Amino acid sequence: MTRSIPETEASDAPRPPADAVIEVRSITRRFGDVQALRDVSLRVDRGEIHALLGPNGAGKTTLLRILSGLVEAEQGEIRVLGIPWRDPPRHARHLFGLVPSGDRSFYLRISGFENLVFFARLQGLRRSEARDRALAGLRLVGLEDAAHRKVLTYSHGMQKRLSVARGLMMDPPLLFVDEATHDLDPAGARRVRDLVEQAARRGVAVVWATQRIEEIRGFARSVTVLDRGAVRFEGTVAQLLAAVPPERFVLQVKTLGPVEAVEAVRRRLGDRAVVAAREGDEDHVLIGLRPGTTLGAAVALLVGAGIDVIACREERPELEQAFLSLIEPER
Repeated sequence: MTRSIPETEASDAPRPPADAVIEVRSITRRFGDVQALRDVSLRVDRGEIHALLGPNGAGKTTLLRILSGLVEAEQGEIRVLGIPWRDPPRHARHLFGLVPSGDRSFYLRISGFENLVFFARLQGLRRSEARDRALAGLRLVGLEDAAHRKVLTYSHGMQKRLSVARGLMMDPPLLFVDEATHDLDPAGARRVRDLVEQAARRGVAVVWATQRIEEIRGFARSVTVLDRGAVRFEGTVAQLLAAVPPERFVLQVKTLGPVEAVEAVRRRLGDRAVVAAREGDEDHVLIGLRPGTTLGAAVALLVGAGIDVIACREERPELEQAFLSLIEPER
């Protein structure tokens, strides 16, 4: 079942209602006996990076292929800037750019410049305009010095940047990015994310598909978690963390010494909680509550046993825990 937080509870500012670049409603797609997508909906606003997060086989690439007009949805509705998108008309395909996951979409024996000119010409541009766009795209991603080198001499990271240049060459309002950094080193991945962030600051709406959950913190504004074709969560990254109940609490107790404090709390709570010390901190105890035990009941038991609880705070799960908690129950 989809888990989401009402917009009124979001920590981020509310979305301007007229700013939607793409709206996807109840998309469904099956391949033979495999249900690739089931009732998937999302919305991305101007200047927003929306993460499409999920494990292998979740349906991320299928959804991007549908959004880019390469595969047709069986049910549902897509609108880009208000244009129905079930079968994108050729004259409207300049409205989106695509950065695919692989590198086999370039002609390796011609230069990066010649590749971009070729793809610009496919969009219907005259040769002079295509050349101007190609040069501008190469400058945008920092490849102007390699413009006339054959693509087969490019490093993997350079080919990814060339792919970003192609995706943004027509100044689209919408950019689809499919696993763009999964096989890049940290510096190369950061370079690609920086380029996409710059595009978002110019107003481009971005759908960023990834299984690398660590890269969306501080990068994406909103996230849809997909698993086996179904939406498990939709909201902001902060809401993704907040949607999962805390597993552990930190109790500050009157100093008894680390061993004494842990043993005293463990004896009183018994099998209601997992109790551990915090390394190098004798004033605090970690407790993980078992199902059916509330924090209030646990603290009451401790206070009733003469253990002086001075303060308590929750330890929010890391992003990975939050993600796994959404997809693991049904696996």
